[in-house]
Amino acid sequence: MVTFTLPEELRSVARSHQKIIYNLLFRASSEALLELASDPRFVGGRVGAVGVLHTWTRDLFYHPHVHYIATGGGLSADGRWRTSRPDFFVHVKPLSILFRAKFRDLLKQTDLFPLLDPQVWSKDWVVHSQPVGSGEAAFKYLAPYIFRVAISNRRILALEEGQVTFSYKDSATDQTRFSTISAEEFIRRFLQHVLPKGFVKVRYYGLLAASNRRLLDQARQLLTTAASESDFSTADAQRKETGEPTRCPKCGAALRLVERLKPKARWPP
Repeated sequence: MVTFTLPEELRSVARSHQKIIYNLLFRASSEALLELASDPRFVGGRVGAVGVLHTWTRDLFYHPHVHYIATGGGLSADGRWRTSRPDFFVHVKPLSILFRAKFRDLLKQTDLFPLLDPQVWSKDWVVHSQPVGSGEAAFKYLAPYIFRVAISNRRILALEEGQVTFSYKDSATDQTRFSTISAEEFIRRFLQHVLPKGFVKVRYYGLLAASNRRLLDQARQLLTTAASESDFSTADAQRKETGEPTRCPKCGAALRLVERLKPKARWPP
């Protein structure tokens, strides 16, 4: 999972021009991720990624960022599947620099560029990457951001004398904490996370983009073939070690290797 965070200096402009800035955030981060992953020093192929926009902290402050769950490998230009290392995807330092440069170039095409402090382009932008295995747990983590609003009713504990008390979990200590603020401040914090009408907060890139269905099918075929060969090799090794024949998982009959078939041509264009 790779996370791109919008710097603090950009957040006031983002809050006032959400549709423009969020679209640029998606575009700059996805282009940077796909470009660096395609470098032979890293994955060396076209990866797939699902991006989810998230704008709040646990205590409802404004903190726009995008989480990407990326495939652990990519489809190379010559039609092969290249697997990334289990514990490494790309270097976040060059990814951060590339993300910043792409966002700057895109923002120059709008009327918002002069509104920013030029120092934002010389500071480090935060990009975080961590391995998430099959991605199942990561998808469960992101699911609430897709289907829920910034705060659920059960976290709102009291409304007394114009003050709202709600609970949240401290990300540093994982302990439950409580915040009491005025009703006006609570409404302000909540409403800044309401997205523009019709805005799409979940987007697909690379192999997972709708325009790349053929490439995705090709990648699936390669992965299915590799998995089948791996399973057969494992079963064959076990058979040789134990002396027991490899058996059909359906009927239990002994299987006999007749011939290994090798591809005679590349995947059709």
